[in-house]
Amino acid sequence: MRTLDEALKLKLNGLHYGNRLILPFNAEPLKIIIENEIISDFSSRKKGAQFSSRKNFTEIYFYDYKSLREEITEYENIKIVLVDDDKDIFDPSNHRRIVVYIKEKHIAIVEEANDDILFIE
Repeated sequence: MRTLDEALKLKLNGLHYGNRLILPFNAEPLKIIIENEIISDFSSRKKGAQFSSRKNFTEIYFYDYKSLREEITEYENIKIVLVDDDKDIFDPSNHRRIVVYIKEKHIAIVEEANDDILFIE
């Protein structure tokens, strides 16, 4: 199981294929902000998003998007509030903020959000 800190230290990129985002660490998303939409329901109702955590990666399917590359421009990003799988989800100090930039050739650049990036709470 890989943590967010390990992935950031190794400068690992994620991947994207169509509406699928693959992050290079294991985590549970609490909230995703994509375009003008805030997603906090990750049930399998085929609307919004659904995630699963696998060995050393987390995958998120965005049901309302056919292709992330076509919808998210190079100047936009996907904002995610998450908790590493091995951390206590009920401890707010474990809630982490990342931004994901969708690039060409299926690359998704993952960075920890700094204070300049606005997250809607």
